[in-house]
Amino acid sequence: MRDEDDSTQSVDADAGAPTGDIPIGGRPPAFPRLRSTVFDTRDVPALAEFYRQLLGWEYAPGNGPDDEEADEWRIIRSPLDGRHPRGQMLAFQHADQVPRSTWPDPEVPQQLHLDFTVETVAQLRESHERALALGATLIRDESDHPVEPICVYADPAGHPFCIFVMTW
Repeated sequence: MRDEDDSTQSVDADAGAPTGDIPIGGRPPAFPRLRSTVFDTRDVPALAEFYRQLLGWEYAPGNGPDDEEADEWRIIRSPLDGRHPRGQMLAFQHADQVPRSTWPDPEVPQQLHLDFTVETVAQLRESHERALALGATLIRDESDHPVEPICVYADPAGHPFCIFVMTW
């Protein structure tokens, strides 16, 4: 591959993709960063508010309920309070048809799911109660698992997500 400064980059012959192990023009490769995960949903306000309350996040500036496109698009982000990793965002965009996942039945696959972590089983229980109160449906409860306590849910629109205790 050729860069604008005429430098080369190694390419994995099997995958046909840059390996990233040889700097371009003597500088480290620049990789894209994940900005947000975007959900298609028929009800943007409801799903955005579900996750905002579940996670304790906030609306990103210009992307909340008062935005002129609030029924078509919203973004929530982790608060910049030192307790959350900086820059985590979820976005929600309107779609007329979004079939509800039937996972674990394969008829309508989950397509993606989010994994959220807490530090203790007590926090898992608290998050479980919050998720149910906000309208989540419990799919699988393995909160008593000896190694990795986990609960699997569907959000109000049917997207699966997990909350589990992560100790590492």
